[in-house]
Amino acid sequence: MPVSATVSLDVAIMGREFRVSCPEAERESLLKAVAYLDKKMREVRESGKVIGVERVAIMAALNIAHDYLNQQGAPADTEAAQARLERIGGLIDQALSEQDNLF
Repeated sequence: MPVSATVSLDVAIMGREFRVSCPEAERESLLKAVAYLDKKMREVRESGKVIGVERVAIMAALNIAHDYLNQQGAPADTEAAQARLERIGGLIDQALSEQDNLF
């Protein structure tokens, strides 16, 4: 199987810009994940109960994980989903650590 080309994307989450890399074949999936995360983080922030971007991100991640673990319906491929979640988490950690160096 040929190795997919890697692309760099500039994405915005809660108004903050991040540069992330992913295989070209996963570009659309990553953009959907960014949109979903942005939506969830904004929901947490707008609740008014959590202050600070890092805390908002952690609460959004907990909410997403909770929803994922409690979802009903057809059983998902949990190994593949877990791998994707870990990869996305790594991308988020990398982007946040790069942003911390700016401040």
